[in-house]
Formats: sequence, structure tokens, C-alpha cells
Amino acid sequence: MNRFKPMAAAALAAALALPGVHATAATPAEIQQALEAGARAAAPGFGGFSAERGQRFFNSTHGNEWSCASCHTVRPAQPGKHAKTGKEIAPMAPAANPQRFTDAAKVEKWFKRNCNDVLGRACSAQEKGDVLAYLMSIAK
Repeated sequence: MNRFKPMAAAALAAALALPGVHATAATPAEIQQALEAGARAAAPGFGGFSAERGQRFFNSTHGNEWSCASCHTVRPAQPGKHAKTGKEIAPMAPAANPQRFTDAAKVEKWFKRNCNDVLGRACSAQEKGDVLAYLMSIAK
């Protein structure tokens, strides 16, 4: 069974790279594994993801009006609220919300939308992986 993990990771990486492709992952770790494949492809010197770097990214406005924390709070184990609409957002940390980061298509959809809102561009695989590393490091 272990021999299929690299193939599953490659398939998940392809799913994360292609908008509109619907693929499901069982765990946030599998999503992160797919992001790692993307980060390695983009930067051969990739040195891994960093929860610390992810936390800085999550809380930074990147020179714009909003940060990830603007809607998802500086405590991602707690519910957030959309800064513009006021709509409640379930906790981002997988420890507090087991449904988070379990569907590759949803992960890509929301990263695409939210990165555009916060950065004005798509996030890199490195940025996504760092944010996910941070969110996975948060205990309930």
C-alpha cells in the first residue's frame, strides 16, 4: 500500500494545480504533501514549510487593507467573521475544525479567492504550505 502514496501525492498535487478539478484528500497532511510537491517544482532549493513563517504571513496585511486574520482571527482555533459581510467563518485550525483542509478542490478554491483578496495575486505553493503548517500547529 505504501508504494501508492507517491502516486497519490502526485495526483493530489496535480489536482491542487488545476482549478476546477475535484479531488478529495483524507487529511490536511496530504494537502500539505501536495503543496510540498508544488513548492519543490517551483524552487529546487525548497527547504520545507515553516509554521513561524506561516503565522507571520497569516497575520500580515502585505501592504494591503486585509490580512488572513482580518476574517479568520489571530486565534484560528476560534470562529472568524468576514470583515466585509459579517458572515461567520468556521475555525481554520484543523484541530478545532476537522473538516478543514480535507478537500483539495475546496482548498484550492479558497486559497485562490482569499489570496487574491489579501495579496492581489495567487499565493505560491510555499506560502500556502507555510500557512497550512501554521494552522496545523495550533492546538484546540
